[in-house]
Amino acid sequence: MDKVSKADIFLVEQIRAGKDEAWSQLIDRYQGRLLTFARARLPQHADGEDIVQETFIAFLKGVHSFRHECNLETFLFAMLRRKIIDNYRRRSARNFCLIQDVYDSSPEERGSDAMDGFVAPDPSVSWYVRKDEQADIQRQALAEALTALVSHYKKSLSFLELKIVESIFYSHLTNSDTAKLLGLSANRIGVIKHRCLKQIRQHISDAQLSLDPESTEFENLLTEVWQSQRLSCPKRSTIGASLLGTLDEQWSAYVDFHLNTLGCHTCRANLDDLKRQNEESDHPRALHSRFMESTIGFLNKP
Repeated sequence: MDKVSKADIFLVEQIRAGKDEAWSQLIDRYQGRLLTFARARLPQHADGEDIVQETFIAFLKGVHSFRHECNLETFLFAMLRRKIIDNYRRRSARNFCLIQDVYDSSPEERGSDAMDGFVAPDPSVSWYVRKDEQADIQRQALAEALTALVSHYKKSLSFLELKIVESIFYSHLTNSDTAKLLGLSANRIGVIKHRCLKQIRQHISDAQLSLDPESTEFENLLTEVWQSQRLSCPKRSTIGASLLGTLDEQWSAYVDFHLNTLGCHTCRANLDDLKRQNEESDHPRALHSRFMESTIGFLNKP
């Protein structure tokens, strides 16, 4: 699973203790990728900066609720997505789709309201702080099953299978859309999906959870967990290696699929941020100063 590292745990503890240096370090580490993500979703660059500032403030206000169930990047992006959705709701932009919008199913398959289709599976930050014990147990079991599945595909270089299940459970594409996307028969897609679900169902059975594997809610929950945990997202270092052309050919092809075919916005933000790091500019330091000045008052001092 996408657990928080020991370094991130230490950083969060330092922020909880009111350490200015730790907070400055977090801003410096994440502002670039968060800004890239926000600016790609919002009409004005200034809007993106405002949303990222709000995200940092929200993090500080809720830092004592952070439960170490995911890494800091995943947590911050979840908060940022919610801020962007709230921004569009205020503007009544009902045709906005934030996750994987490069391949659209028909209106009959997706539903008539694009925003509703996006909001439904979005776990939001509350996913990490929810106190419903049974829901947490279900999600934990599904996350473990999916993590094992994805890890197996990556270690065995079974990238075709990974692309199929990622398209279905992460991007929520239909079998027919996945078949068209990958140039395969719908029957082959169905076989691989069935095999994947069989493994997951066995895990659910072993855990004795009250989930109906045949229900639509079950598959929606799989999508929610996959998106929340970003189970198939390549590491930032892997994206960097792809950018430098130093990745194995099979891995490079998969990263390209994840970034440029599915269009994972979080990973694309990381890619664009890595590209920007090679450009000489004082602007990131100016933004860092702005974020520090505007958020430091929310840092809890001992």
